[in-house]
Amino acid sequence: MKAPRILLLEDELQLAKIVSETLRSRGFEVTHLNNGRLGLEAIYKTVFDVCVVDVMMPFLDGFTFVKELRKTDKSIPVLFLTARSQDKDVIEGYGAGGNDYLKKPFSLEELLLRINELLKRNDGRLSNAAEPVTIGSYYFFAQRQELINNNHQSIKLSHRESELLALLVQHKNQLLDRKATLMKLWGDDNSFNARTMDVFITKLRKHLKDDHSVEILNIRGVGYKLLC
Repeated sequence: MKAPRILLLEDELQLAKIVSETLRSRGFEVTHLNNGRLGLEAIYKTVFDVCVVDVMMPFLDGFTFVKELRKTDKSIPVLFLTARSQDKDVIEGYGAGGNDYLKKPFSLEELLLRINELLKRNDGRLSNAAEPVTIGSYYFFAQRQELINNNHQSIKLSHRESELLALLVQHKNQLLDRKATLMKLWGDDNSFNARTMDVFITKLRKHLKDDHSVEILNIRGVGYKLLC
């Protein structure tokens, strides 16, 4: 079995050494670079399975690196590492195209857990179907991370938006449990992740707003329900 390839972008050299050695000891192939500019060069030459990206880096910061990455690759999972934990920073990270967010300092076991979860999800665990599913007048292509409205306009979704919408579709007209969703997609149901999920629900509502027969209800403290 081929070892998963990890691109690690981290300018704290001691931390990068520890992370790299730990990942290699667990069977990963690791390429470490210390800035986003070098990261973009590496992405164009090598196929990676996961990018682990520090936010604050010289020459090209992590958010800008991922924005550039998403112009050519919308599917590779990205895990941000950062000491910045305010809600606006988290939202900016997900908006840039990140899939997960790990606050420094972190345990190596938690890092490994997050990477493995991203690998599983990227294998298409939620939905491998190439055929679209209908959501009211919309067509949802999970693989392509795309919504098509009845005017044939394309709405590109982030990886996390697509994952969350796939779960809502699987439970269409039923309750999608809030805690179970947090554990499945984020690996933790803490309040920080819960607020982040609420942000994604708001984004999905905006994407689906043109069809008034489609609603995502918030059952406070319990979960969500996609009605269509």
